Amino acid sequence: MRWPDEIRDPTELLPPPVEVSDEEIDSALALTDTMTVDTQQGPDFEDRHTEAIAQIIEAKRKAKPLPAAPEPERSAAVLDLMAALQESVSKVKASRGEEAGPAEVHELPKLKPKTAAKKTTAKKTTAKKTTAKKTAAKKTASRRPRTA
Repeated sequence: MRWPDEIRDPTELLPPPVEVSDEEIDSALALTDTMTVDTQQGPDFEDRHTEAIAQIIEAKRKAKPLPAAPEPERSAAVLDLMAALQESVSKVKASRGEEAGPAEVHELPKLKPKTAAKKTTAKKTTAKKTTAKKTAAKKTASRRPRTA
């Protein structure tokens, strides 16, 4: 359910009006006429599922073994995408005149070790205690009693 203020007027969602010329309408109608097929015959329009179900029902009615399921059509060969990518990269490098061999790997420079931080633990601990007291005071001051 929604509150009345959450419901939008559906007219806000309508697309803006567009003016279409008579020539555009005529060309759209001509295009649909050329793409329309009157007869729906051929292998694309056969209902193989209904035929298979009818064969199964008939076999069960006569107590015969069920017909064998047809083998699924094999799909096209699966492409190895990495091999295709490497081949494409090598062709581009060859067209540029670069070496088509493997890339060179360089060692990264070693990072300098960090210097030890100065010891100022006494100041930090007192600062933590005073901030802890302040936050505790803030928490108790901001609480309100519950109302029923």
